[in-house]
Amino acid sequence: MIKASHYFCCTLTILICLLTTQIARPQPTLEISTPMSPPTWALLQRELLRANTAACEEFFAKYFDERGYLRCVERWGGDDGPDDAIENCNDWPLLHAIGAPDIVLEMYKKAWEGHLRQYTEAKTTEVPFARDGMYYKEFPVMFDWLHNGEGLTVFNLQGLSDPNDRNFQRRVRRFAGFYMNEDPQALNYDPKHKIIRSMFNGSRGPLLRKATGLDWAGDPIEVKDRFSLGHGEETYEQMIAHFKDYNDIVGDHPQNLAATSLALNAYILTGQEKYRDWLLEYVDAWRQRIIDNNYMIPTNIGLDGTIGGETDGKWYGGVYGWSFSVEVPQDGSIAHRNTHHIGFVGFANAYMLTGDEKYLDPWRQQIRTINEAGREIDGEMMYPHMYGDEGWYHFTPHKYTAKQANLRYLSMSNTIPGWIQSLHQDASAFAETLLRADLAQVRSRVAAMREDETTPDTRLADDPMKFNPASVRSLVHLMLGGIHPEHIGSVLHCRLRYFDPLRRRAGIPTDMAALVQELTSDRTTVTLVNLNQLEPRSVTIQAGGYAEHQFKSVAIDNGQELIMNNDTIQLTLQPGTGCQLTFAVKRYANSPVMQFPWDR
Repeated sequence: MIKASHYFCCTLTILICLLTTQIARPQPTLEISTPMSPPTWALLQRELLRANTAACEEFFAKYFDERGYLRCVERWGGDDGPDDAIENCNDWPLLHAIGAPDIVLEMYKKAWEGHLRQYTEAKTTEVPFARDGMYYKEFPVMFDWLHNGEGLTVFNLQGLSDPNDRNFQRRVRRFAGFYMNEDPQALNYDPKHKIIRSMFNGSRGPLLRKATGLDWAGDPIEVKDRFSLGHGEETYEQMIAHFKDYNDIVGDHPQNLAATSLALNAYILTGQEKYRDWLLEYVDAWRQRIIDNNYMIPTNIGLDGTIGGETDGKWYGGVYGWSFSVEVPQDGSIAHRNTHHIGFVGFANAYMLTGDEKYLDPWRQQIRTINEAGREIDGEMMYPHMYGDEGWYHFTPHKYTAKQANLRYLSMSNTIPGWIQSLHQDASAFAETLLRADLAQVRSRVAAMREDETTPDTRLADDPMKFNPASVRSLVHLMLGGIHPEHIGSVLHCRLRYFDPLRRRAGIPTDMAALVQELTSDRTTVTLVNLNQLEPRSVTIQAGGYAEHQFKSVAIDNGQELIMNNDTIQLTLQPGTGCQLTFAVKRYANSPVMQFPWDR
């Protein structure tokens, strides 16, 4: 039950502050004393957090040394390179921010600091732009954002748990500055044409020549009987051949929109409008290009700002473009490698800042345009996924759906993603299924890791990645009501986050569990439970990953309702109690912030 005197006092205080002052609104507080027997899903959540943590500790001890360096052969390249090294800690920032113990934060910070030193020290002998270090100023010297985004996944999410770390704060500003021409050695951006000038970009600026197989594959290396490459190459010559057509990189590409996460993090951290302005300027330019190109995102923008300007006027040209189908050197088969979808990161970032549907509509129209080009082939409906000189090709039975689930989640308009539908139908059963699957993944990856017999001199940076035990997708869906950021440098999009007000850290407190049961455009329903039968637990609940949403009211399952207008609420659960809360929410009502609730 909620104490009546507390309830009315809190409500009155909120109303007085809203009507008469300009000071920060007080945080509403609820106290719950309704007994709740521990649900199965809650026990599984806590076990998954525990198992993830123990497994990550074992993984870290095996593959990282006392400096935080990955025990591997350091290389430059798209086959295996610096980005792969830190990807071995993918999802660890999410794991801690959700509620895992602080050892997870300590490990991935140590790995990140070690990674920066390790790959600044690591140098190429033949790849020209990395001869003085693969990292410069703690950032990749120049590479594409398929790989830059992967390598920045851990860093871009560190602010969820550790926004006050001074090294993190300095890097957030510096990294964003590389794309705002604040560093004279990294003039990546052309403000006149609103382009990032090359697919290869970074702390040493853009590469303004055609790329070679060497640029992509890295220095010569012994392969057969020593390493197992991800693309299946058995010789260095095959590695070079894999990238022989990866030449047309000059000019802008949708991949570069992932760089907007750097500016978004800088804005969320500092509140400085220059970061927001740059992000929206760049995304707005890309939005207009989609519209001008009949609602198809071009995959090359010339240095003069024209669509297809570096690819003979072909909007579909360039490396990783709509027509980028290349031969696999091992067997002669054709691989279709179109990565335009990475660009959606930029539109999602702009949407977080504005809540404006104009950033989602062009992508919706693109999906419709492509699927309308479908046709019946041999009695079966087929849909295209590539476009070349002869028009649409690479028809498959599957509709084009790139980022459709993300669109539906962000807009919450006509249709919603399937996982949200499953929550609405039977949240408890759905939760148990997802949690058990993630627990099984932890178990299987640890078992495989223990059988791994590679040694540091026969191990490439991406070899341990398949054993990384961190399994958090179910927790992101079920606890946060969010979508997994994937491993392309995106920030976190979610409906709720939790903080421990007593320990002053991010994440749900020990012994607590949470299950989101309903998500609509203006409502969030969540059940919280305190599994501890002897001690109370307090939690601060935040509207959104970065307080970008606003709670308008909350209805408690005992029938009472609290009118509020705040981005957080504090809940105290007495021993062995739980409750269901239904929040009326105004989404994207606030400028996102990285600071913890008690610091802002």
